[in-house]
Amino acid sequence: MKSITINGSQRESVGKKATKALRNAGQVPCVLYGGDQGMHFSAPELAFSKLVYTPNAHTVVIALDNGETFDAVLQDIQFHPVTDRILHVDFYQLYQDKEIAMDIPVHVIGTSKGVLNGGVLRKNRRKLRIKALPANLPDFLEADITPLKIGGKLYVTALEGEGYTILHSDNTVVVQIKTARTAVVDDEDEEEELEEGAEGTTEGGETPEGETAQE
Repeated sequence: MKSITINGSQRESVGKKATKALRNAGQVPCVLYGGDQGMHFSAPELAFSKLVYTPNAHTVVIALDNGETFDAVLQDIQFHPVTDRILHVDFYQLYQDKEIAMDIPVHVIGTSKGVLNGGVLRKNRRKLRIKALPANLPDFLEADITPLKIGGKLYVTALEGEGYTILHSDNTVVVQIKTARTAVVDDEDEEEELEEGAEGTTEGGETPEGETAQE
């Protein structure tokens, strides 16, 4: 998984007055959890643009001005309700030998036969929560919709892979092809239905009404 570096400074004062002064100076107060105790630091608001305003998932390298560095993931972020400015960010420290749970974006690939026939692609899950060691965290999960016909569904089991565990039940639908008014039935689908309907009839045709077929 790609990583973004956040350059910051460790905070000594964590009161409301100090926090307000940081925000007025264009800094964002942050906390890094996962160690023996939470570590408070601050970083420029602009440093979070590539981390927050993107659909992609990233790990983070927190580089402090005292020379210390920490591997982490974004855990929580608070925005101002009116201005949408970043008010506070929480990170969780990564350890290479400990698994971490993280939301990973789903990328839809392929061309669905159902969509070509007029069906509508519905993305039920744009992100999936997975658990893995930091080295095994994927940038994204691929959902191949190529085999889906109208009414078809793709479940999380189709996105399973080595090195990570998907933290959703097996019947969770990732994407599906919904029927639309303009949708047309595929010729192959019609042939399959006709073949299924023909099963059980005799070579001479259907059993006459009111009669019972003799063995």
